[in-house]
Parts: sequence; structure tokens; C-alpha cells
Amino acid sequence: MELEQKKKQESVGVDSEKWVYDSSFDRKGRVPLRVSTGEWKASLFIIAIEFSERLSYFGLAMSLITYLTKVIHQDLKTAARSVNYWTGVTALMPLVGGFIADAYLGRFSTIIASSVIYVVGLLLLTMSRVIPGLKPCDSGTCQEPRKIHEIFFFLGIYLISIGTGGHRPSLQSFGADQFDDDHPKERRKKMSFFNWWNFGLCAGLTLGVTVIVYIQYHVSWAAADIILTAAIVLSMVIFCLGRPFYRFQKPTGSPLTPMLQVLVAATLKRNLAHLSEPDQLYEVPKSDKTNGRLLFHTKNLKFLDKAAIIDETQDLAASKPNPWRLATVTNVEELKLITNMIPIWLTTLPFGICVAQTATFFIKQGATMNLEITQNFTIPPASMYALAAVGMLFSVVIYDRIIVPFSRKVTGNERGIDILQRIGIGMAFSVATMVAAALVERRRLNIVDKNPTKGSLSMSVFWLAPQFLIIGVGDAFALVGLQEYFYGQVPDSMRSLGIAFYLSVIGASSLVSSLLITLVDCITDKGGKSWFGKDLNSSRIDYFYWLLASITAGNLCIFTFFAMRYTYKNVIRTSPADVADRYKGDGIESVA
Repeated sequence: MELEQKKKQESVGVDSEKWVYDSSFDRKGRVPLRVSTGEWKASLFIIAIEFSERLSYFGLAMSLITYLTKVIHQDLKTAARSVNYWTGVTALMPLVGGFIADAYLGRFSTIIASSVIYVVGLLLLTMSRVIPGLKPCDSGTCQEPRKIHEIFFFLGIYLISIGTGGHRPSLQSFGADQFDDDHPKERRKKMSFFNWWNFGLCAGLTLGVTVIVYIQYHVSWAAADIILTAAIVLSMVIFCLGRPFYRFQKPTGSPLTPMLQVLVAATLKRNLAHLSEPDQLYEVPKSDKTNGRLLFHTKNLKFLDKAAIIDETQDLAASKPNPWRLATVTNVEELKLITNMIPIWLTTLPFGICVAQTATFFIKQGATMNLEITQNFTIPPASMYALAAVGMLFSVVIYDRIIVPFSRKVTGNERGIDILQRIGIGMAFSVATMVAAALVERRRLNIVDKNPTKGSLSMSVFWLAPQFLIIGVGDAFALVGLQEYFYGQVPDSMRSLGIAFYLSVIGASSLVSSLLITLVDCITDKGGKSWFGKDLNSSRIDYFYWLLASITAGNLCIFTFFAMRYTYKNVIRTSPADVADRYKGDGIESVA
């Protein structure tokens, strides 16, 4: 008997090297063949469409404040708020898109549908700048644009927001799905995936804020829109060509229902005593777990454990338990995971507020300075954001190739350093960014005071290089860390929503930034002179930067407090035999 069991385990071990038993399936609905699906052969197609989408997004976003002030003729405060509102909506929409992808459509279908909406938004933008009746005005410059132009313009950029809402959370989680968490080699590759994903993101960002922005400034806005639309359409074709190599996940229905069931069951059993041994709590056998993986019990939030207590009224042998009265340990732990994320999410908002300044005040600073590279060549102010991308690119490579291997040897941690430690390092860089920005802005204002007529045109735009480079390094730590954290620490059935949670940090931060600008404007205006004037030279943005540096530094201490007490997701590793039996029980065959 023991010999037969040993032979079975050896057979299944070999089988698990050939087939992928992680609840995924190939394009024909079969268990994926490991050698011909997933990993980098699939992820490269996915990174290609991310490159194109980021090219389009940053090509639009980095010049948006310039377009609003120069063409739509909004003042600085209104334009900054408009950019922050749009950025906020764009980053919060993934919460809706991620939910739809996880619960109903699946990630691949959501990516295709959202890409179509994205293209429609780009087409509307192109029409608003090409069709004579939709242009801002008949002449090259105008004091007030046509209302129909504003309607098409804002409708176009907000359709892009909706498209991004389904595109970004689904695409990144779909890319990470190509790696099997239960396979040691693939699990390590997944850790590198988030770094190289951001490498592709930064490559698209760099071209967007240099080549595309240059075309916008020196050729035409319409030419740039045509290029961006063509790039997205081409990337959709490339993405579809990779379909034979993809591993797909079935949508599992609303991931919120099991959590609500835990809350109801725990409330109904609130008067029961806590059990001394977690083994007495209810859990399904490994072979019966069809969606996601089982989780170990943790000691925090003990009230929720009551949902998994089996009381005398429940006869498990006679009937299947009512999930509204009895939850599994895994479902309880999944709710704990989401609950534990709340303070982490909240304490990363100040970092996001610092990042939000790069698309607004940083760009406007550059617009008031000397933009000449040579006597006959000037750069658009938005192109300075390329320095942030360069800082992030180099930092990602150094982190993945030097810091991680070295820290693995020192700490013995598979990741090198913990995810929250990585995020904390990035937040420290954001404090340094605001300090650098405040010092440079103070110097710029001193030059303006000495020569109000010429202003700060004698000051090179490359004085802004330190703040862009520092925030780029901070992004390599914090933003990549946030992606990995929210994807890895949510329940398996919520991974698109996990990426949406990360994006919502940036979105909520942009909205909070707008509210903070309004609040500071009101308070300082009552004090005699607002920090936000009609233009940058009549403003005191340096004071605002010092305020953000102080808020972020104080918040970093609070983040550290929660990070030191955080309990990471602890998965029960399933043996190949258990998983193979589960697939056979579902009627799925391993056929070529």
C-alpha cells in the first residue's frame, strides 16, 4: 500500500511539471501545458499593450494642464483641479473594472472591451482637433474655445478614463496570472514580473512625455492623437496574437459575497465563546477547494473567527452548511486580509499626493523656466517627466539585479526585503522630493523678485532634474511595491480588484490633492495672500511643498507603526496530488 502511494506521488510530481494545476485553463478550456503556455512567452505580449497604453496615457496626461491653460484658457488653480479630478477618476475607475473582471467577464474579455472604449475616446479627441466644426476656433489662437470643442474634448478624455478602468487592473493581473504561485521557479519569476512590467511602463512613459509631447507642441495636437490611436489599435492586434500562449482564469462571481457572509455569521454567533484551538474551526478539505487556495488561521481580529465555529445546530454530515451561518477559515482569513489593508491604503495616500504634483505644479514650474537645449532647440516642459521615468528605469534594474539577490543572501527572504519595507523606502524618497522641489522653487522666486520683467527665464529647466529623478527612484520602490502588495495580499478571487486598490491610491490621492489645494487656498487667502495666485510667479508653491514634506514625513511614522504589526497572507501549499485529484473531480482532462 505504501509503495503504491509513493508511486502515485512520484507520478503526480512529474505530471505537475508538465501541467499547470492552479485553476487556470488554456484557450481551449483544458489544463494548460506548462512548457507552451504562460511565463515570459505570454507576458511579453501583455507588456507590449501596457507599453502602448502608457505611451497614450502619459502623452495626454503630462500635457493636459498646458492644454487646459493655453487652449481652454482655464486659470492655474482651475486647471490643476481639473487635472487632479481627471487623474482621480481615471485611477478610481479600476475599482469598477476590476470587480467586473473578477466577478463576471474575466480578465481577457475585460481587456478587449475596455481597449475598444479607450480607442473611442482617442477618436473623439482626434475629431475635436481635426474636424473644422469641432476645433477650438477657426484661427490658430482664440480667446475662448467653442463649447462643442470642450464637450468633445472632455467626453474623449473621460471615455479614456473608463477604458483605463477596465484595462489597467485586468491587464496587470492577467500578466501576473501567467506565473504559477505553487511552482517555485515560476513564483520567483512572478516577483521579477512586477519589476519588468514597470520597465515596460516607463519605456512607454518616456516616449509619451518626449516624442509625443514634442509632436503636440511643435507639429500639432491632432498629429499626436492620430499616432496614439494607431499605437493602441496595433497593440490590441499584438495582444490578440498572444492568445494561444495565455493561461486564463474563470470569473468566480462576486468576491464580496463570501465576505458579507462572514460578517453575518460572526454577528449571529457573537455570544459564542472563542475556541482555544484553531483546528476546531470549520474548513473544507484541500481537494474540495475549487477557487483559490486555503489560508492558515491567524490570531488577529478574533471576532471574525466566530463565523467558523460549528455550533450544535449545524449537522455537517446531514447537509451542506449554510454559508450565511457557517464560514470556512479561509473565507474568514480573506476578510481579515482586506481589513488589514485599510490602514496601509490610508497611510500611502500622502505618498500619492506627492506623486500628483509631478503632473501639475512640476510641469508649470518648467514652463516658466529656460527650456532651451541649444540655440535652435527647446524642450516642452512636460518632457521633464522623462527624468522621473529614467530614475525609475535604472532603479528597477538595480533593484531586481543587484539589491534583491544580495538581500536574499543576507536575510534569507525569498523577496530580498519585505514588500512593506520596500514601500516605506519609496515614501522616504517622496519626502526628499518635496524638500528638493521647495528649495528649487524658492530659488526660482528669488530670481523673479530680482527681475520681474524677465522672470525665471534665466534659470535652466534642468534645475528641476533632482526632484524628478528622486520621485522616479521613489516610484521604483513604492509604486512597484504597492502593485506587488495589493496583487499578492488580496484573496485569489480578487486579484484584478487588488490592482485596482493600488490604482485607487493614486486616484484618491489626486482627489485629496485637489481638496488640499482648495483648503490651503481658502485658509491662506483669509490670512492675507493665497499661496495659489493667478500664475506661478504670484504663488508660493514652495510653502505648499514644505507642507507636503511635513505631512508625508509624519505619515511615514504612522505607516511604519502599522507595517511592523502587519500579518502577511499565509497560504497552505497544496500538494500536486491534491490539485490533480481536484481537477479530475471537476471533469477536466490533461490532454494535448
